[in-house]
Amino acid sequence: MTAYPVNLRKDGKFILVTLPDIPEAMTQGDNHAHALAMAKEALESAMDFYFEDRRPIPTPSKPKRGQAVIELSPSIAAKVLLLNEMLRQKVRPADLARRLGTTPQEVSRLTNLRHTTRIDRVDAALRALGKRLIVRAA
Repeated sequence: MTAYPVNLRKDGKFILVTLPDIPEAMTQGDNHAHALAMAKEALESAMDFYFEDRRPIPTPSKPKRGQAVIELSPSIAAKVLLLNEMLRQKVRPADLARRLGTTPQEVSRLTNLRHTTRIDRVDAALRALGKRLIVRAA
């Protein structure tokens, strides 16, 4: 759930970048490499909007053959899974805090992309929701 397909299209002297699954993520680059770097920044910035608005983050679609993808960092991917599960189960931060035996502020940090969080804390939160975080090398 971490690789989002990217559309790259030459637009004059720039390369226009869109992510079909995350319409808020649009940017451009001077060349292919720069466009992909900017796409990663645009994707992470767009994730902020979903988290702030407490909206479910769309699952990435399957990329077409040869289509570039942007990977979320493992820490952001784990937080996306947590937010989506909280929203799916309609669990508020205060409710999850009670399940974890912690404060709502701690849960707010768990669902803040700009706050560094240990992965085991996200795993504990997911377990409190009846889920497990599984990490594997691909």
